[in-house]
Amino acid sequence: MDKINEALDNIARPISGLAEWLLRIGLGISFFLHGYGKMPIGEGFVGWLASKGVPAAGAMAHMVAWGEMLAGIGIIVGGLIASRAEQAGHLITRLSGGAVLFIMIWAMIIAHSNWGIFFGERGSVLFASEQLFLILVGGYFAIKGNK
Repeated sequence: MDKINEALDNIARPISGLAEWLLRIGLGISFFLHGYGKMPIGEGFVGWLASKGVPAAGAMAHMVAWGEMLAGIGIIVGGLIASRAEQAGHLITRLSGGAVLFIMIWAMIIAHSNWGIFFGERGSVLFASEQLFLILVGGYFAIKGNK
């Protein structure tokens, strides 16, 4: 087993710095596209939010779309500027990860409640894998930042 692990380490060592970027780029692009797909904000999205009981649905629709786009950009930009502005990059990454976490928790409660792990119309067994992935990776960057 040691020889296999050593061989895999030798293969992965030259590209190990890219591992975090796979998560960062995946989350950043995905979250940006989630927000961009809501633009321009239409009456359909606003009406749907209102039907779910979201107060100030018009303002909230804009906040959600812009929050998703900016958090996605922030995840990527925070990593890009880390070598030149370490503290700023770390802060941008953590805030963006926190925004992803916050938005996705509310999305699971409001938009995907029927897919909930511990709540929802379908019971306690099902969950939305993409939403869960976004929550977990957002949480990772909120906790770890660029360190």
